[in-house]
Amino acid sequence: MSTPVIDNAIEDYALLSDLETAAMVGRDGSVDWLCLPRFDSPACLAALLGTRENGFWQVAPLARGPCTHRAYRPDTLILDSVWETATGTVRVTDFMPPRTQLPCLVRVIECLSGSVPMRSELRLRFHQGRVVPWIRVADQFTVAVAGPDAVWLSADGTVGSPGEEDSTVDFTVSAGHRLALTLVWAPSHRPVPPAALSVPAETVLKETGDYWRRWTGRCPYRGPWRDAVVRSLITLKALTYAPTGGMVAAPTTSLPGCVGGERNWDYRYCWLRDSTRALSCLLRSGYREEATAWLDWLVRAIAGDPADLQTVYGVGGQRLLAESEAPWLPGYRDSRPVRFGNSAVGQFQLDVYGEVLDALYGAAQAGIPLPSHVWSLVEALMGFLHRHWREPDQGPWQVRGPRRQFVHSKVMAWVAADRALRMGELLGRNGSSARWRAMRDQVHLQVCSQGWDAEQGTFTQSYGSAELDASALLIPRLGFLPAGDPRVRGTVRAMRGLDDGGFVRRYAQGGRGVHDVDGMRGREGTFVACSLWYAHALAMTGHAEEGREAFERVLGTRNDVGLLSEQWDPRTGRQLGNAPQAFSHVALVETAFALAAEPSPSPRSPAASDQR
Repeated sequence: MSTPVIDNAIEDYALLSDLETAAMVGRDGSVDWLCLPRFDSPACLAALLGTRENGFWQVAPLARGPCTHRAYRPDTLILDSVWETATGTVRVTDFMPPRTQLPCLVRVIECLSGSVPMRSELRLRFHQGRVVPWIRVADQFTVAVAGPDAVWLSADGTVGSPGEEDSTVDFTVSAGHRLALTLVWAPSHRPVPPAALSVPAETVLKETGDYWRRWTGRCPYRGPWRDAVVRSLITLKALTYAPTGGMVAAPTTSLPGCVGGERNWDYRYCWLRDSTRALSCLLRSGYREEATAWLDWLVRAIAGDPADLQTVYGVGGQRLLAESEAPWLPGYRDSRPVRFGNSAVGQFQLDVYGEVLDALYGAAQAGIPLPSHVWSLVEALMGFLHRHWREPDQGPWQVRGPRRQFVHSKVMAWVAADRALRMGELLGRNGSSARWRAMRDQVHLQVCSQGWDAEQGTFTQSYGSAELDASALLIPRLGFLPAGDPRVRGTVRAMRGLDDGGFVRRYAQGGRGVHDVDGMRGREGTFVACSLWYAHALAMTGHAEEGREAFERVLGTRNDVGLLSEQWDPRTGRQLGNAPQAFSHVALVETAFALAAEPSPSPRSPAASDQR
């Protein structure tokens, strides 16, 4: 008998998080992805990237099938899924309480009417979905052990006896009947049940709801898209590793940019490229504590030789994220290879220097206390960049093709010099200002001469290329040129060349052959963040109504619980890429704030007031 293949689409999954790891639960009530004890740990439920044999936990009516409807409780990360069956209606409430000691996943089953036969089937597969644990029953608990990992499962009501190989129990709930199943991870050398198993589920549920409602109550946004903004902020909080403040790009790995393709990457890490935008988003949304924690993570992670600056780090700031493939996992809908780790750590990317310095300057502007050594860090970063900014790199999209003179990388080199100068003014440090000012002017002149295509009337992807790149939409927001500059307007108009069904690709791609820029085969979806950048740029250049229309098109790609993935396929109407994607939700929040208050474009932007 063949093992059932997971049929859930990417948009069928909702996110649960305890602020240190995350679970993905489908509309069928199955948790198909869970890494324990933290985001970047090996998965113990990995059916998302394979079959049910790779690990899942389904709690649903015995008849199975997707739930009738589901939703997060307002302003929380507590998920209610409701099944209306022929014999009655049942609700499963899923949540992970914010971590105090050990990771915990709680599933509360309540019959709302009639009587509903139910099944809880837990199939744990440790070490990325391949190690079958030893399962035993100890008193009222079921314990699964393999190597360093142990998972304890308890029920606060009668649900029958588990099977020998996996924990599968059938039970029936009647109107008014309520019970809870609690799963807790612990190191396998601990001989006694974790204390979390003894806390009543109702108590934990109330505390979790109170936590999230207090947290969301701090958001100052009251615009027309408040629900979308708040859901995005909750998602960003859920993707933040609380002990260090680092924000992962997504809780998943290897969800493809093209179904059946090879653009399958591990996003359970922290990208420096996200630093400025995430910091600005959190500060603007009233979350100063989270912004400060993210900045602290950033400063710790990049400490050391500027030549060793990476584009991506682990949640603890670790640098070694060796990339490997998992041949035992067939991949999401046969999208191979499945990858763990990310070799982008070894790429040379100029833009990250600008991202870091922009983040540090933004923090200084906001009055966030900076470490005493931060100015030495600024000088070290600028010293390296001053020597190397003319070199080709792998660009903002971490392409695995040859290095090029990417325009966005050079723009970010300009940003680095500009923000270093502004920090010097703010902190009363101007010893290197003449050299940095000269570099800023040189970069600006070079980009405007070699990165501009007069025939097309747009900035291009790289020097000497006619290809478009959506990263050019950031030029006015970064202050490189004002929104009213004809070159900015021309670039925004030219982005129609990347349009696909009303959404924006990050750059043009070939068909079935290997694309010469990224070195990968096949096409991919449109990039959610790029479509949001386009909406923002339209508003900045005096097309606010078009910007709102573009923004609301993106809102229409969220799934039923308000989550965005990395990409959207307008041909199939499906989400693609790792999900939920922090970069997409950051861009949503930024664009919502901008569209609510975007003035007409001025002839010059403040950040570019001393540039020509």
